Amino acid sequence: MQHNSGFLKLVDAAKKRIKECTAADVHARIAQGDQFHFIDVREDHEYQSGYAAGARHLGKGIIERDIETAIPGKQELIILYCGGGFRSALAADALQQMGYANVLSMDGGIKAWREAGYPIESDHSD
Repeated sequence: MQHNSGFLKLVDAAKKRIKECTAADVHARIAQGDQFHFIDVREDHEYQSGYAAGARHLGKGIIERDIETAIPGKQELIILYCGGGFRSALAADALQQMGYANVLSMDGGIKAWREAGYPIESDHSD
C-alpha cells in the first residue's frame, strides 16, 4: 500500500517517541509465559479476517476512549500491532501521552507475524 506523505511524517515522528519490538520478540514472550496485553488496533473487518493468536481487539479508532477501562494499570506491558506497524506506532504514542509507561509497537504488524508462520486465530462470533 502506498501511504501519503503526511501520514508517513506523522508515523516517523511517533516512532522517535515510542519503543518497538519484532514479531519474534512477541512470540518469544508468549512462549516464555510472559504476562502482557497483546492488542490488535486494526479496523473491525481486518481483525475479523484473522488475528495473532492470543491478541484481543481495541481498534485504533476507539483505543484512547476505552483503554483505561480495558487496562487500568498504566505500568502493565502492552504490545500493540496493526497491519504493518504504522497505526500501532501512532496508538502507542497516544497511550504514552495518556500515561501508559510500558507500551511497545510490533514492527511489521500482522504481516510480519503471518510471514513468520506464527499462529493466527479467527473469531466469527463477533
